[in-house]
This record gives sequence, C-alpha cells and structure tokens, in this order.
Amino acid sequence: MSDLEREVELTALNFMAGRDFDAAAAQFAQWGLRWMDVWGEVYGKSIAELDAQTATRAAAALERTGLRAYCLSTKVFDDYVERGEEAFRAEHLTTLDRILESAAILKPRFVRLIAGKLSGAGAGPTMPRLTREHPWVAEVYREAAQRIVAAGFIPTLENEVNDCFLALPRDFVDFVEWVQPPAEFTVTWDIQNAWQMGVFPTIEAYRTLRPLLGYVHTKGGRAADDEPTRMQWNVGLDAASWPVVDIIQEVVDDGVSPVICLNPSHGEFRADYDYGSPGSFNPEVPVEQWSIAGITAKDLHFLRTHIKGVR
Repeated sequence: MSDLEREVELTALNFMAGRDFDAAAAQFAQWGLRWMDVWGEVYGKSIAELDAQTATRAAAALERTGLRAYCLSTKVFDDYVERGEEAFRAEHLTTLDRILESAAILKPRFVRLIAGKLSGAGAGPTMPRLTREHPWVAEVYREAAQRIVAAGFIPTLENEVNDCFLALPRDFVDFVEWVQPPAEFTVTWDIQNAWQMGVFPTIEAYRTLRPLLGYVHTKGGRAADDEPTRMQWNVGLDAASWPVVDIIQEVVDDGVSPVICLNPSHGEFRADYDYGSPGSFNPEVPVEQWSIAGITAKDLHFLRTHIKGVR
C-alpha cells in the first residue's frame, strides 16, 4: 500500500456509546469499530481502581464483540506539579504500577499518561518555567514511561486542559527532548484540548508535532461568534470551526496515527445544532433528545464520509 493509500481506523472512549460497558462494546461493534479506548469507569470502577476480576470481565466483553483495547487511558500525572516530586512518586507511580496489572489482562496497545498541570499555564511557553522550578519532572515522567515499556506496552502522553503545561507545539517538542523517554514513547495530540489552552488548531501546529505523534484525538468545537479563535460551543465535527478535514486528512496521509480516537466536544450546547439520535445518525432528532451516542455516530459518519482512507 502506498503512502497515499493508507487506511486508518477509528475508535472512541467507551462511555461515548453509553455508561454500561457491555452495551457500549456491543454498540462499538454495530458502528463497525474494532478498537476501544478504555477511559473513565468500567463496571463502576475507575481505571485506577480496576482489579483483576473487573479487568477480566471487561476483556471478555471486548472479546465477545470482536473488539480490542487500543489505549488504557489513565489519569496518571493529572495533577499540579507544585505538589512536588514526593507526591507524584508516592501517589501517581504507585497508581501506575497497579494499573499495569490490569493492562496485563486488557492488553491495550497504549497506556496513557497525562501532561500535568502548572499553575497559571496558558498559551505562552511553559517549558522554561517547568524546567527551572520543577526539574524533577523529567525523571519522574521518564521512569513512568520506562515502567510502561517494561510491562510490554507503549507509553503515550496526552495534553489536557486547565493549566496543562503542554499547549504550544514547541512545548511538546522541548518537553520530549528534556525528558529523554524510551524510544517507544509517543505523544497523543488532543486537538481541542490544545485549542482550549489557547492554541488554535492549524496544519502548521500539526506539522511541528508530527515527529512525536502516535495517536490523535479529535472532537468538534466551534469558536465564539465574536472571537473566532476562542473555543466556546459544543458541536460535532460537521460544524467545527477549526480545519478538521485538512488536518485529519494529513494525519491519515502521513500514517502517524493508525487509529484516530473520537472524543466528546467540550463547550456550551447550542439550541440551533442537531446532536443526533441515540446510537445512530438521524438529522431530524431535536436537540433535547441529544445523547452522547448520537453525536458519536454523527462524528463517525462525518469522518468516514469526508476523510479519504478512514474506515
């Protein structure tokens, strides 16, 4: 297959098909998906709380429906670095070790780490302050990545919102160079999260990040009517005001994210936007009947219709 004929698959977070894990797995299969990003709660337990019995039950549900776990989306390091190295080691690395026991049962490709929080972080450069004030961060992230690799999985680092210390594309690059993680390490780019941190999605931003990427998260989002670069509205990909098709098509053509993950949009709901019907795309369902499964189905339809090489 040539570079121009790449085929990329889609996945989503399990709760985007409903809160019941068994029903969500069945819905994923009906949508024609082969992968699930395991996030949030599984049978009432958070990823950090999973025990062998619950992980085994989830693995069986995936197997029954022909699915596999693509990423185990932990919240490890979703915390303020001002709490210090001791807290990150005692709490987050200990939690990671417990999660890796569940990963051995679920067998995901990726185990996710979160780019942590730095008070007052915004769209400006954060790496100078991070390296100066919290030099221990590099070693702790390196160690976490090494533990994931030693357990047989690929570590991936995702950017979040609300004081996340990674937003500017250059910060991602500088962070990885600073940490010097194992070769298997990769970055998950959540496009809208970076936008909410002040960085409007562009092709140029993607191209800066491209050498680091192994996984891309996409969701809609529309800018404020009076501020074209500020994300305000919760809408699907079909009504997004960032260049969805241009960026995602280049991601697909470059082959940097063999599986692209749908996330639910953040922001305020609009009364004039149709959010779809539960489980299937139906443009005539009014907004008051919105369900997360409906918008997920709508976004799957959009990507499969508008992005060449997505299935």
